Amino acid sequence: MSEVTDPAGADLVLTRITKQFGAFTAVDDLSLTIPSGSFFALLGPSGCGKTTTLRMVAGLEHPTSGSISIGGKDVTDTRAYQRPVNTVFQSYALFPHLTVLENVAFGLKRRRTADALRLAGEALELVELRHLAERRPAQLSGGQQQRVALARAIVNNPAVLLLDEPLGALDLKLRRQMQVELKKIQEEVGLTFVHVTHDQEEAMTMADTVAVMNAGRIEQMGAPADLYELPQTAFVANFLGQSNLLRGTVLDAGPSTLGVEVAGRRLRVPTARAVSTTGEVFVGVRPEKLHLVREGEDVPDDANVVGPGRITDVSFSGVSTQYQVEVPGLGTLGVFVQNIFGGKGAAPGESVHLAWAIRHTFGLDGDQDVSAGALDEED
Repeated sequence: MSEVTDPAGADLVLTRITKQFGAFTAVDDLSLTIPSGSFFALLGPSGCGKTTTLRMVAGLEHPTSGSISIGGKDVTDTRAYQRPVNTVFQSYALFPHLTVLENVAFGLKRRRTADALRLAGEALELVELRHLAERRPAQLSGGQQQRVALARAIVNNPAVLLLDEPLGALDLKLRRQMQVELKKIQEEVGLTFVHVTHDQEEAMTMADTVAVMNAGRIEQMGAPADLYELPQTAFVANFLGQSNLLRGTVLDAGPSTLGVEVAGRRLRVPTARAVSTTGEVFVGVRPEKLHLVREGEDVPDDANVVGPGRITDVSFSGVSTQYQVEVPGLGTLGVFVQNIFGGKGAAPGESVHLAWAIRHTFGLDGDQDVSAGALDEED
């Protein structure tokens, strides 16, 4: 395949974008710069504005206000087909009467591109489907159809490739396989990928940078590991994985740690990992950072400890066991324990303390909904 033209100059920049549908604001004053050649994910629940944002970049929706530029060129008022953008949808949108090769070459032929079939064949080689070039879409699996849709988009050498929930129709095993393949392809071709998804694992597996969206705004943006280890809001802490958030009051603030009273206990939070250092706060810790401390076991000095509590539920999931522990004054806390050594774990009804390293603690502003971003069973 031919090289992408001037990738260094193809940054995608959204400046104060707002999109209203009547009285409803779907996207609210959003500014964002996506560097050329990056794999960027817009992550959020249904209705947060991520797909509307994607559609505005694609030219399928027009912003109420604000501007969009690609490679320094303002495309806000440019029609969709005039933009250096291609979109891969969840539905694949392949032509059933054309072969796989003809599907991939379709856009090139419409533009009267020389060697359209050769370029389409190279794109199929990239997604490892050259051997299926003469088949029809109906003869392919869902994963194969998705690869054909991807090849059809990549062959046009867009400055930006938009992926709208592209793996949503695949089963879990195939979806995980495609996550790895998509990342590999993106690194090979060097295109800018903008991936919209509600799947946290999908975003964290593939993207260099993740923007977590909520109610039309970006709550937090950064590398997946940074967002997970150090969330800045309750919404991000709950939506990106699971978190235990304990409400407390700051007692003292030192240069290295905060002392926070939580249900009569003094817990410590690294000052550098605290969003707020006065008043009401949430002390946060991820479930896999917690340890079950059973009777007679010692606790390190550099640990926060709560309890005793009673184990109310035990769920074995193969690689880990998930415990629910009810602690008086704190409610129910989640604990993930890796099944490294096997053997018998703790049992329902057992009394335990919970401990975790101070360095794994984070602190959030207490003036927010503790359940924001948490998914219920229907979600």
